[in-house]
Amino acid sequence: MTFLNATRRSQGRVLALAGLAMALTGCNAVSRLATVGAEPPLTSIENPVARPDYRPVSMPMPAPQPVERNANSLWRTGARAFFKDQRAATVGDILTVVVDLDDEATINNSTTRARTGTEDASLNALLGYETSLNRILPQSINPGNLIDADSASGSTGTGTISRDEDIELRVAAVVTQVLPNGNMAIYGRQEFRVNYEARQLQIAGVIRPEDVTSTNTISYDQIAEARISYGGRGQISDLQQPRYGQQVFDILFPF
Repeated sequence: MTFLNATRRSQGRVLALAGLAMALTGCNAVSRLATVGAEPPLTSIENPVARPDYRPVSMPMPAPQPVERNANSLWRTGARAFFKDQRAATVGDILTVVVDLDDEATINNSTTRARTGTEDASLNALLGYETSLNRILPQSINPGNLIDADSASGSTGTGTISRDEDIELRVAAVVTQVLPNGNMAIYGRQEFRVNYEARQLQIAGVIRPEDVTSTNTISYDQIAEARISYGGRGQISDLQQPRYGQQVFDILFPF
């Protein structure tokens, strides 16, 4: 009876886990079934600061410097131009981020290890009592070959990495925060839909106002803590992803 009870409890746990997994995937399946044949919806334009996942940027700041004012002068200390600067400088301003990534890398690594060990010990003489060892041990032994051990191990590893990336993008970003030292936190997101496939581009990071060009653009490699994401959702993206069951199996299967 104890074995049957344990078996029933195990079966109940398995069924509960299976039901939970079906419930979690069922919610997403229902929402996806409701949009069969429809174009992927685009998210509405919203304030990035009001997003639930938005967090103000906190960076190490230098000590504040006192502002020097010169009497009867039209030139403000620290100004970058005599006339009004059209480049992004305050919260809400827009600038263009240029992403031109052409990265290629190839890494080959090979490792081989081998080790062999041999141990041999004998006891040919023991004060004349070596012949009496048969009385102590249950079976006859050979004093000239008491211990003989051999060991060998070997391992071989080979790894190859080949990467070739070429991305050319331009995305507009909004200044969401001006840090005490003058650096600016930016965030931008663009979405476009083509043939039932929605593509999304996101970018975020911290920039220096000095790196913004006269055309109000900045290169991606001048963005500190850059976070660039380019992907999509829709029918084509669904076909490129493995099924939920396969993903769960790959995570849980230990072999």
